[in-house]
Amino acid sequence: MGPTRHDLLTIGQLAARSGLAASALRYYERLGLIHAERTAGNQRRYARTTLRRIAFVRAAQRVGLSLEEAGTALGRLPEDRAPSTAEWGAVAATWQDRINRQITELQLLKQKLAGCIGCGCLSLAHCGLYNAGDRAAAAGPGARYLLTKGPADGPAGAPADGPS
Repeated sequence: MGPTRHDLLTIGQLAARSGLAASALRYYERLGLIHAERTAGNQRRYARTTLRRIAFVRAAQRVGLSLEEAGTALGRLPEDRAPSTAEWGAVAATWQDRINRQITELQLLKQKLAGCIGCGCLSLAHCGLYNAGDRAAAAGPGARYLLTKGPADGPAGAPADGPS
């Protein structure tokens, strides 16, 4: 027996309960993260279990997963009921390495950021010495030296041209 009309939520109710805007819920639906039934008047109705799926997606985003990655993980979980301990454990285990990498990166960023702000140059003078010729550009976008151990870990692995 499927859900009764009392077990289904309107998009407005789901938005209020989940804390997401209705537009975000429609976007999640387009991505296949959540699913709605349609009434005769073509209005969306969501099963209450959709709240758990939304909570899962938001947790996945907090640990840095993309919506696509969250969708892949959701594909391993039942849609119509709460996952079992074993089902949840299997999905959570896939996040462990990613979380550990993020912790390491954040700890390094914390150390580097304190030094960068402490030097007073805010990346204009001092970092020009570490990044002569914009060597960091070859390592990709963003603050490359905040994401690595330092200039010596740059694209060529060459030691810094400036002071160490």
